[in-house]
Amino acid sequence: MSKSVIYSEQAPAPIGPYSQAIRVKDTLYVSGQIALLAGSGELVKGTIEEETRQVMHNLEAILKAAGMGFNNIAKCTIFIKDMNDFGAINGVYGSFFTDQQPPARETVEVSRLPKDVRVEISCIAVA
Repeated sequence: MSKSVIYSEQAPAPIGPYSQAIRVKDTLYVSGQIALLAGSGELVKGTIEEETRQVMHNLEAILKAAGMGFNNIAKCTIFIKDMNDFGAINGVYGSFFTDQQPPARETVEVSRLPKDVRVEISCIAVA
């Protein structure tokens, strides 16, 4: 199996022993992104909408580094700390998918996320 690491300086550097994304043939596996700012590594603090928007921008930067965009995403996984935030997260998330074929997805409430953020999103994209 041939795989390559995808890295974008426009997205936050990994905070552990993982890659931002791995490409295997035409499939891109993007690690879960949280609301960290590229460069500084600082967390976006504010509303759940602001946090989600930064997560989506981080995903976008990684997709772009692989020559892809949101229209290439086949599946997303959303981890949220509080299911009561689902509507707000969903609204921001949905605004990034402008085509009529949004990806498959699951949303899971979890007890805790890295750096105590409220949302983390990962995806799988296909060229």
